[in-house]
Amino acid sequence: MKRVVLIHFILFMLVLMNCSSSVTYEFYQVVPKHAAIPDYIEMDLSANAPTVQVTVNCKDTVAGISPLIYGANANVYMTQMVDRPELIRSIQQLSPNLIRYPGGNLSNLFFWDDDHMEPPPSGAPDTLYGGIENPYVEQYWYGRNDTAGTLSVDNYYKMLQMTNSTGIITVNYGRARYGIGEAPVKEAAKYAADWVRYDNGRTRYWEIGNENFGAWQAGYRIDPSKNQDGQPEIITGELYGRHFNVFADSMRKAAREIGVEIQLGAVLLEEAQEWHMPAQKYWNSGYFKEAGNGADFFIVHSYYTPYNENSTIETILNSVESMTFDMNHFIQTVAQENGVDMKPLALTEWNIFAIGSMQQVSFVNGMHNVLVLGELIKHKYGMANRWNLANSWAGGDDHGMFSRDGEPDVPLFNPRPSFHYMTLFQRYFGDHMVASSVEGDSNIVAYASTFTSGEAGIVLINKGRSDQTLELNLKNFNSGKRCYWYTLLGGDDNGDFSRRVFINGLEPDLPAGGPDPDSVKAYSSTLDKNIQLDLPGLGVLYVLVENES
Repeated sequence: MKRVVLIHFILFMLVLMNCSSSVTYEFYQVVPKHAAIPDYIEMDLSANAPTVQVTVNCKDTVAGISPLIYGANANVYMTQMVDRPELIRSIQQLSPNLIRYPGGNLSNLFFWDDDHMEPPPSGAPDTLYGGIENPYVEQYWYGRNDTAGTLSVDNYYKMLQMTNSTGIITVNYGRARYGIGEAPVKEAAKYAADWVRYDNGRTRYWEIGNENFGAWQAGYRIDPSKNQDGQPEIITGELYGRHFNVFADSMRKAAREIGVEIQLGAVLLEEAQEWHMPAQKYWNSGYFKEAGNGADFFIVHSYYTPYNENSTIETILNSVESMTFDMNHFIQTVAQENGVDMKPLALTEWNIFAIGSMQQVSFVNGMHNVLVLGELIKHKYGMANRWNLANSWAGGDDHGMFSRDGEPDVPLFNPRPSFHYMTLFQRYFGDHMVASSVEGDSNIVAYASTFTSGEAGIVLINKGRSDQTLELNLKNFNSGKRCYWYTLLGGDDNGDFSRRVFINGLEPDLPAGGPDPDSVKAYSSTLDKNIQLDLPGLGVLYVLVENES
């Protein structure tokens, strides 16, 4: 089957000609997309009476679509990747464009140029303190470790080349807090700047730390008796803001020395709650007070559903719209209150917290992923990275898009349902989102787009359990000879949270995941009447409509 190809112009040629290069995009850059017509099976449109009307105005542009919105997270503990051809092929199919490294929480424990196999690395204490009375128990991680259970810095770069992706790197800010040298902040900033020099222009986007406001982070709480520059035991937003400026000065100086431009992201909290500790509640305003307009972009994370709750389908699918809007609005409001310009917003980690019924590895999480992508585009987020590519099994309470470590009767790195939902979204959604509306059932959600090559791409989600028949009305669009569609549905295993996904009726060969997207033909019909399609309960439709030109 042919696939939608992002037009990368000479950037792809640079990847092929120069192994030190990688694909680079700007925030909000709209890269033209040309829709490739898939192989298909002839199918009649629905003859049922429509229950839902979907109207798309192809001349009413909502947002240009940045390729950075489809990003993913690699992590330092997911194997060396480059020696896993089945994983590399799946990432090529997924086409995330942007892959983050080395974590997660482990970013604040990561020593990129060190090959130590035992702690502590230079300038770090034997024991780290966490947000509780007990010592912090996480181990240090090393970028020169080439053993099978980790991902080295050089293999991360190689993996980016193999998958035509660009990178975003999270530097170890935690060392500025727990470092035991005479000047831990300057030492940590220099260490980050040295990575910029080694990177030598391969990476444009850099994050200074990860969730540093959280008690779960290395550096949130330190032992003041081991600190030599008078830092407090508990971090604050003001302190992070002052340190951010030191990091930014060092890293930008390093970039200028080697003749490249980088962009730096600051860690912010996605929302403040009354029950938050002061470090969190006042984090954003404290950061803005000290750092001002020092960042090039703002970073937030969200896991959408209530923490560690056995959430229902309805809770999961209804979590997306309000949360995605609220995060954007909250950051804009606090920035404005503190006299700081709003910068592009990057959701560099997202998933769901729901546990207890295998929600995270189910088709329902795939549906949730579709809703997140649609809302992120609608609200003009600059980039996003789903957490994560591979993690573990944990009885089904696992965020990984690909299987790892113990999932029964499933091979290593088998794609889970989220992979199938996100792969088809990337293929059949264009380069501009256009306006759409739905009448007849509030459980139907529509996201519509146009391609530079002229086609319309529409994604339709049925959050309800009742089957519906949709009539599509495309305004300001001259429909061509055919439309094509894929219907995705969960299976009947595991109650509400099937680990399987069916595409146009084709089932997976395994007890989890779905059929290879490249092996599934689209359904297609000629367009001599209105487009009417059936959308089963808890189903997702991807529709591609030809333009007569």
